[in-house]
Amino acid sequence: MLAGAAEKSSPAPPPLSPPPAAWQSERGNGLRRSGPMTVHIALLRAVNVGGHGKVAMAELRDLFAGLGLADARTLLQTGNVVFRGDGRSGGALEAAIGRAVADRFGLRTEVFVRSAAQWARIVAANPFRAEAAQDPSRLVLMTLGNTPGRPALDALRASIAGRERIHAQGAQLYISYPDGIGRSKLTGAIVESRLDTCGTGRNWNTVLKLAALAGS
Repeated sequence: MLAGAAEKSSPAPPPLSPPPAAWQSERGNGLRRSGPMTVHIALLRAVNVGGHGKVAMAELRDLFAGLGLADARTLLQTGNVVFRGDGRSGGALEAAIGRAVADRFGLRTEVFVRSAAQWARIVAANPFRAEAAQDPSRLVLMTLGNTPGRPALDALRASIAGRERIHAQGAQLYISYPDGIGRSKLTGAIVESRLDTCGTGRNWNTVLKLAALAGS
């Protein structure tokens, strides 16, 4: 699902407050986790896009707090959350957030979590720097559920009818849309179908704003 075309600029959210030296949360009969918290970015797929998957960002922040995920900040209305994790892995966080979203909002959707350090490396690895500098709204980063293999990537390239270009880096796909996203036939659904995995896209403006928020 490509959210890039629906993303609009908005005032930057406030920076994250300084993290506590250590964090503890009582779960069941004892402490679940203790230690410094790590900044993560969570991307929800197909939230508030085309009138579907409606979720209020204030309620989403409250959901994160209820999971013991501190200092949640949202960016835009498309399910972008920067928060401090509790030591759980990215996969465990994705599962926990996904279950909570389904329980609270009745919305079954995929969640993609990357640490702030991973996100910084993703930004640094951008192979389309000239395109990003010229028009960042025409460059999309798609985070994927799995790392695509060469045959799947070859199948995706073979399906491109326009001037779009792609580059895979692990479980991320960079897509350059020189003629704009709205006119392109290379949709998120086609990407997911050819790569046989789910994903969610953000344009480069949003990618950079998330990096800045996560690093603040």
